[in-house]
Amino acid sequence: MTVVLDASALLAVLLEEPGSDLVIDVMRGSALSALNASECIARAVDRGFAASSVMTLFRQAEIAVVPFDMGQAVLAADLRPKTRHAGASLGDRACLALALTRLQPVITGDRRLAELDLGIDIRLIR
Repeated sequence: MTVVLDASALLAVLLEEPGSDLVIDVMRGSALSALNASECIARAVDRGFAASSVMTLFRQAEIAVVPFDMGQAVLAADLRPKTRHAGASLGDRACLALALTRLQPVITGDRRLAELDLGIDIRLIR
């Protein structure tokens, strides 16, 4: 089964955090919003990684980076009132929008997302 990855899931792999083994098991052939890819790369760079190392992970794991287009933008905006109480960011909503359009589960390390009732299978890695 293909899944949608949240930036927190990929960062867990890069930083060898708890739950990274669960991400590694499902990340081959997964999908990631381009907005989440940017977030992941920026956070990795903040932690001393080269952007190219993150790109290598995307390529090696055959992660499809999906453009954040107008349809995704509208869906992410529509999710704002339903996710505001959980403090969901634009990146969070982009991830959720991608999962909704693809009818695929989300893999995340963010507990706030798991509390949302959006009809999406949201799986925590820790």
